[in-house]
Amino acid sequence: MGHPLFRVAVESARLAVNMRKLIALLPLTLVVALSAATSVISEGQQQLAARHDHTGHPRDTEIHDADTRAWWHTTEALSGDDMEGRDTGSAAYQRAAEYVAGRFQRAGLAPAGEDHSYFQPVRVHEVAVGAAGTSFTLLREKGGSLPIAFLEQITVNPAANLPVETEAGLTFRGYCGKEAMQEIAGKIVVCFGTQRQGLPTGAERVANARAGGAKGLINVDDPYFTIEPPRWPAAYARSVVLDSGAAPAAGAPLLVMRVSVEVFTRMLEGTGKDAAAVLAAGGHKQALESFDIPARLAVKLHLTERRYASPNVLGVLPGSDPKLKDEYVVVAAHLDGYGYGTPVAGDRLYNGALDDAAYVALLIQFAEDLRREHRTLKRSVLFCAFTGEEKGLLGANYFVEHPTVPKAQLAADINLDQLRPLFPLHILTALALDETTLGATARQVAGPMGIELRADREPERGLVRRADHAPFLRIGVPAIGFIFGYDPGTEAERRYREWYQVRYHRPQDDLTQPMDFDAATKFNQFFYRLAEAVAEAPVRPAFVSR
Repeated sequence: MGHPLFRVAVESARLAVNMRKLIALLPLTLVVALSAATSVISEGQQQLAARHDHTGHPRDTEIHDADTRAWWHTTEALSGDDMEGRDTGSAAYQRAAEYVAGRFQRAGLAPAGEDHSYFQPVRVHEVAVGAAGTSFTLLREKGGSLPIAFLEQITVNPAANLPVETEAGLTFRGYCGKEAMQEIAGKIVVCFGTQRQGLPTGAERVANARAGGAKGLINVDDPYFTIEPPRWPAAYARSVVLDSGAAPAAGAPLLVMRVSVEVFTRMLEGTGKDAAAVLAAGGHKQALESFDIPARLAVKLHLTERRYASPNVLGVLPGSDPKLKDEYVVVAAHLDGYGYGTPVAGDRLYNGALDDAAYVALLIQFAEDLRREHRTLKRSVLFCAFTGEEKGLLGANYFVEHPTVPKAQLAADINLDQLRPLFPLHILTALALDETTLGATARQVAGPMGIELRADREPERGLVRRADHAPFLRIGVPAIGFIFGYDPGTEAERRYREWYQVRYHRPQDDLTQPMDFDAATKFNQFFYRLAEAVAEAPVRPAFVSR
């Protein structure tokens, strides 16, 4: 039967009802498109199923395992160009959500969203800065000006009520700690924007600038932070938050920007300061002096706002044990990507194949494997494809505050994100490895497979708080996530760093990128075994007391 996507005749009416419920929550810009999609959903699903079953799969010869081949076929369906990068709230994201819902249904998962559907609509508020009508210009005191390329050299954190025009003098204040932020009222403060431990965080720099009455703040890239080096261009400038329905707070928020090393170097022309020396000192956590920059920055912004809904997709495999079936093991990945953005090497479609379509596909494959093998597990397994992860873990945060199953019965979360099967799998970095008993269970599964589990050796990146396991940890649900690991100086590290530089949040994270499919097979099997071990264990996962 290949991999049929939908029981079209049976499901068309049900999905149409669910679409109408979701459309009621969506902005007018999507209503027309989604209403049209509802009217022809049977035909569209048939076409998608036919394409999935009959289109050639160009990488099949690289894949030596049938289960991995089926997983990659689903990855192809979710991250092909026709899915347009699945940007949160877009019509393309909705197509992807319908696709996942159909596959969940085909795999025998019961709906676990709202109103007996697979969907949990998540309402959000977006503020964006558009390129048209936006400009940044450096105005030198001695005459002359320098335009700064938006998204290529400078970007801004959008916020409601930002002033659309700002002009102010510039002053450099090192790491922008509290002691350095004197006499900054009415100025734009330039800060060395490091992520290094022991120095002011981004939030602290903003708080210090606001307290001093600054008009704005510029974070300068840290070129020495090699574990996560700065990259340009930025895909776009958007801020998306959960929509509380309340009006924005009164008063203008702080104008917060980021600039490239190139721009900082141009800023310091005429100051007598050596930009390279300043950057090197900052990159090595050395003392930085404060000084004024003989220039002003003129900013014009084209701001837009909109509110819309984007759904989580939720399905459940009910447990078989009379006592344990009311506990839920969450297996999760994020469905959203970046969509269209600033072109890189002539390509403006950010497909998001490994981040994170491949791991929504793995959820589907796991469900289908259990269905094919006629297996249930003792605990219920809640399959979650979350929305808005790339915009700030929005779908996962919404779910933990509005769970569709009792919150007290969420036993564990296994999150799939940041995985990159680029080299042989011998090491997995596990996020929150030693925080809960899930770490010990993962080690028990990994050991016989020849996989070493390690705690995160680059904690300054903050990965434990940057993926969808973080909201579960926050509410007291044991959670864990994984990244392919490596030893320093190895070919594995080279491939990992290259992927981050070239493909992470880039159009180049597509279906043609280098892959180690044998490593993917090994990880997929690890995930299946771990999820089954957690769901079958007689003792519920717990936090480890220290």
